[in-house]
Amino acid sequence: MMLLIYNNLEPLMSAPLSHIRVLELSRILAGPWAGQMLADLGAEIIKVEKPIQGDDTRHWGPPYLASQQDGSPAESAYFLSANRGKRSITVDIRHKEGQAIIHQLIENCDVLIENFKVGGLQKYQLDYPSLSAINPKLIYCSITGFGQDGPYAQRAGYDFLLQGMGGLMSVTGEPDHLPGGGPQKVGVALTDILTGMYATTAIQAAIIEREKSALGQHIDLALLDVQVACLANQGMNYLVSGDTPKRLGNAHPNIVPYQTFQTADGHIILTIGNDSQFADFCEVAECQALTQDPLFATNQARVRNREIVIERLAKIIQAKTSDFWLQQLEIKGVPCGPINDIDEVFDNPQIKHRKMLAELSHPINGKVPTVANPINFSRTPIVYNMAPPNLGEHTENVLTELLGYDSSAIDKLRHSKII
Repeated sequence: MMLLIYNNLEPLMSAPLSHIRVLELSRILAGPWAGQMLADLGAEIIKVEKPIQGDDTRHWGPPYLASQQDGSPAESAYFLSANRGKRSITVDIRHKEGQAIIHQLIENCDVLIENFKVGGLQKYQLDYPSLSAINPKLIYCSITGFGQDGPYAQRAGYDFLLQGMGGLMSVTGEPDHLPGGGPQKVGVALTDILTGMYATTAIQAAIIEREKSALGQHIDLALLDVQVACLANQGMNYLVSGDTPKRLGNAHPNIVPYQTFQTADGHIILTIGNDSQFADFCEVAECQALTQDPLFATNQARVRNREIVIERLAKIIQAKTSDFWLQQLEIKGVPCGPINDIDEVFDNPQIKHRKMLAELSHPINGKVPTVANPINFSRTPIVYNMAPPNLGEHTENVLTELLGYDSSAIDKLRHSKII
């Protein structure tokens, strides 16, 4: 498989956020995803982790990347997915010496990302009021399950929980009366990822606003809020109609046909977005008469008569192979596609052409695979300058370069188990 290979020496000066330094006090996925996004855009990310243990996801496996030195488990795939482009330092913030390190770092940081429970950093004097007093220009992004206020503010929140509470699972999965019916979570931690994306957008907006006001601000992001915001058309379907959306399996609530269909030898996805595409489908399927049938002629009619339409089309599609439908419908410009396994995704010629699989070099772990960022700038391309770090890999460098600590001071901190 062809890979793009990057080393640690690629310059970041042309990257959009090369002038921004971020202190990341977050773990698991939402916060680290935001940090990785900002790193891809050129920001310097310093990830602060608990000594010995580090980010929880370092232990979420198997699978683990094997060390090139002795083949032992080096790092979990989960951690690798959200932490490229960062420097890792270990600091025990429970101790005053650790808090002092954070206070010193924050003097020269633009952004802080944290996902502690509400009020969890206040006792360490690492909350927004404490740190903004040190650096009034600081942009402080808090990510929690339920937000900084409200009756649920003190609750812990994980992606799975919020997919359920935020309504996503109520519209995901087969209807209750069908085999396998019932609520389903999405196959990736989508609420976490979306929250990380919203955090990235909010942080960049705050950076732009700071150019006018010369002041930072506190960003309050809740996984529950994000999930509700991302109900999108399903949320509006309810608000407009008053009808609670139901699970439709792979079908679409507002478009028909827009779902999976069984073929003679497998399955395909058919996503017909307008009546012209439906007419083209009917031409390929040799059922042009359906375009004149009032039950089939318009999308509104097809949605109202969903069961009749799908039953008729299912019989037509099942009569021929997947290759037939994919080839012939593509010729007519009718949107359709296969259902790929992950191995088929990375072997897909379009994915290869778009360079969505890359490889990073690490001095200890060797070659580290990574899924590329999908953003493609014309002048300031995404730069992959560092593989996900080992725990505390950059502690000494950061303390020396940014804070001026000498070896004696660093040795003392290590002996005291502060770093």
